Amino acid sequence: MDLSGKRILLMYISQNSGHHRAALAVEKAFRVISPDVGILNLNAFRHTNPILEKLINQAYMGIIKNKPEIWDYFYDNPRIVKNTRGIKNVIHRLNSPKLKRLIDDFKPDVIACTQAFPCGMVADFKKFYQLDLPLFAVITDFMPHGFWIYDNIDYYIVASEFTKEQLLKHRIPKQRVKVFGIPIDPVFAKNIDKNIVFDNFNLDPRVPVILIMGGGQGLGPIYEVVNTLAHSALDLQLIILSGTNKKLSSKLEALVPRAKNRLIVFEHVNFVHELMRIATLIITKPGGLTTSEALAMGLPMVILSPIPGQETKNAHFLLTQKVALEAKHWEGIPKLVEGLLANPMQLHDMKQRALQLGKPHSARDTAKLMLSTI
Repeated sequence: MDLSGKRILLMYISQNSGHHRAALAVEKAFRVISPDVGILNLNAFRHTNPILEKLINQAYMGIIKNKPEIWDYFYDNPRIVKNTRGIKNVIHRLNSPKLKRLIDDFKPDVIACTQAFPCGMVADFKKFYQLDLPLFAVITDFMPHGFWIYDNIDYYIVASEFTKEQLLKHRIPKQRVKVFGIPIDPVFAKNIDKNIVFDNFNLDPRVPVILIMGGGQGLGPIYEVVNTLAHSALDLQLIILSGTNKKLSSKLEALVPRAKNRLIVFEHVNFVHELMRIATLIITKPGGLTTSEALAMGLPMVILSPIPGQETKNAHFLLTQKVALEAKHWEGIPKLVEGLLANPMQLHDMKQRALQLGKPHSARDTAKLMLSTI
């Protein structure tokens, strides 16, 4: 099939987010399987509401850090979904002229959204203009929420059979729900020689490697966890990703020369797949993208400090699937780590269950289905 001249519009919100990483993963898959296709990967919130984007992002981070129980109340609350329907419709109408110009100028053959806001906006736009344009909802958590539910979304790409079942409860036709997994970078499907990675980072393959992450913003009590494990009686090698949190990065770097155990600190890297390949286990917030990457690599997880709402629901799914353990407080981390390292059979079982759930080809499968609708 000649796909030259065909165009794909990918929409996400928030630059340093799982939504963006999922959109980039799908774009990367397109570049491999159909390089002639034109792709626009767009921050929809910034495009339609640049001032509101800043205000909402600031408010969200403030709530998450200071009053997380407020976000827990608002997240996927059926009453909130119902009561905000009018406000949502007004916002969609106000955004309609910008969206129309975008679609008229770019002329996409298919649209995929990795966050509910642009997905709902396009769904309403399709309905108002009677537009026959394939629309994909790419859900980047293990539990869908009410703002994803529209009757003119052509396909839902979801993480698991459990996620699919939740959509079916909302009367979404089962043929429109595809369990491809949350799209992750295609590099997570590649075979990697562990020995080369150990050599590259000057690490000892005989000593457990603990990978510690706090999402793109480096949230949670990461310093406390690292400081405790760095001086633990356990023989460990610690790799920490601090994200955009410069203050955390500086504190961790200052800890390196004083630590008993080997400590390597990174901010943002493009080789997380290599770090996961050599890690014995990961300590992380349960974001949809990070945990999907860990599942694809068969990496056992210790969950810490989930964001109320989406991440607590992710944590519940991962715990019930027995691919993760949860520390209710950072002080419980050393005991969990020690217990896992002392029980190789439990680690092995967690790894095998993770591999069974993992979807390393999720981005490729999503891209292929999108191409089939053109």
